[in-house]
Amino acid sequence: MTVPAFGLGTFRLKDQAVIDSVRNALDVGYRAIDTAQIYGNEAEVGRAIAESGVPRDDIHLTTKIWISEFKRDALLASLQGSLKKLRTDRVELTLIHWPSPDDAVPMEEYLPALAEAKAQGLTREIGISNFTIAQTRRAIGILGAAEIATNQVEIHPYLQNRLLVPFLQEQGIHVTAYMSLAYGEVIKDPVIQAIAGRHQATPAQVALAWALQQGLAVIPSSTRRENLASNLEAARLHLTDEDLAQIATLDRGHRLANPDGIAPAWD
Repeated sequence: MTVPAFGLGTFRLKDQAVIDSVRNALDVGYRAIDTAQIYGNEAEVGRAIAESGVPRDDIHLTTKIWISEFKRDALLASLQGSLKKLRTDRVELTLIHWPSPDDAVPMEEYLPALAEAKAQGLTREIGISNFTIAQTRRAIGILGAAEIATNQVEIHPYLQNRLLVPFLQEQGIHVTAYMSLAYGEVIKDPVIQAIAGRHQATPAQVALAWALQQGLAVIPSSTRRENLASNLEAARLHLTDEDLAQIATLDRGHRLANPDGIAPAWD
């Protein structure tokens, strides 16, 4: 198994909006869908997949375990609950959504529980999300780097994570970037817009291509069919060294996902 380079994110999408987004995404060619327990939309995602006509085996489905479910038995039961909502007997990838705040549940408890979920066939691969370098080192010590399919973290031109990304790549851990468009902020950037103009591309395509050319996976979300199709075209866009150098200057440590009481001490 490998983490697909391009998928659909479903954060903040609810009810009919997420059903339509998943249906449209699958219809225009997406084959990877990312959800999470805390998103409150697993049932709708499962319904959209089931009604899409796309064979389940053709879809790479990711969900994430919320911090309230980290005790061993709770983790396994919660993932089984997620599978029921998603109308499937297994997902391709299950992530720990955030490290346990203040180590309330030790990593030495919830990561082996996640590995047990894999051993039971509830998930084909396992991984982490929002883990710092130190936390990833600890996870490697528990699971081994080869068992960690990805670390899913916020990455966009305004937050380039220049310490974490090289570390993960050196360890052979795939990097999945979320919030690749920074809630639309980066597509308004003059530098991004100028690069888009040179390539006859959209600013969103430029931001996504920037991540893809670094070997990152991306999971942008959209409720509009035309944007879903347009974003997918980013995989065909090749940015020049000059383009990449200009985007490198945009890094300003602008972090959007930083929930109080949950977020770790970032690198």
